[in-house]
Amino acid sequence: MKPPRIPPLLADIVQTGISAVDGVIFTEHSQCPTCGAPLSGYDTKRKQFAHLVTDKGPRTVYVDIKRFYCRNCHRFCLADNPFYPDTRIGSIIIDLCIALSMTMPVNRVPAYLAALGILVDRSSCRLYVQNNSSYYVRNNVRYIETNNIFGVHLPRSILTLSALAIDPIEGSHIEESDVLAACGFPSGQRTAANRPFPHPRCLPDHKR
Repeated sequence: MKPPRIPPLLADIVQTGISAVDGVIFTEHSQCPTCGAPLSGYDTKRKQFAHLVTDKGPRTVYVDIKRFYCRNCHRFCLADNPFYPDTRIGSIIIDLCIALSMTMPVNRVPAYLAALGILVDRSSCRLYVQNNSSYYVRNNVRYIETNNIFGVHLPRSILTLSALAIDPIEGSHIEESDVLAACGFPSGQRTAANRPFPHPRCLPDHKR
């Protein structure tokens, strides 16, 4: 299969949005999700958000996530962060996998991701799109909004982050609340109401 043709500007938009998250520290959490008691800060963990291939070579985007300890039920929890449960890459990468799969077969998605400069192995991509994507999305009660850019459906989360990175407020940088809101998480205070994402089996054949 020939590599897909992706306009360089489109790849720049995607990589700018993803790169904007690099180095963001997520520190906010109000109460223990298990018992509702106040939390105490414990430590900070670094997590891989995305693997990119840029003009300057491979690059890994990292974020830092604060971990909290509950003195009441003795459990640990993480600050609000842009990851789906039990995943190793950022939610906007999974959003992109699912968005691309709406208009092409799943086995073509990794090639399109690579053309955009994003490394996701084929088995992980298939897992996110078909077998367990409903688990990740259902637990976040999300519907992935997309925009058609140069004939490619991109999740609005990436476009919003790219816009924030390209045109920031003077003297400012992207905050954790900006990232959470752009990714559509309830912890982002400026997030619009979300809708359930349909299970892949409920989509028309041409969108699977």
